[in-house]
Amino acid sequence: MLTVHCGGDVAITGLANVTVFKSSEWAERAFCATCGTHLYYRLPAANEYIVPAGLFQDGTQFRFEEQIFVDKKPSYYEFANATAQLTEAEVFAKYAPANP
Repeated sequence: MLTVHCGGDVAITGLANVTVFKSSEWAERAFCATCGTHLYYRLPAANEYIVPAGLFQDGTQFRFEEQIFVDKKPSYYEFANATAQLTEAEVFAKYAPANP
């Protein structure tokens, strides 16, 4: 899934329709309670929201700069962009809190 790191500058409306659950000791995920669409992945300790790029419908331009969990990706695809490529261990070292 292509996502956008939005930091903490995220405004969510319609919270009555959002279901949030703690997906690990240090992260949570949110979905639309009606249709199940993935809305965000959040790191509460850092107040960092990671939002699917497809939710932005205003023509916003993004730069594809980083791929994560590259050691877990299927072998049948490869992005052509020159990006940082982080393995699972590198992702946890970079984004997981030191003491969850």
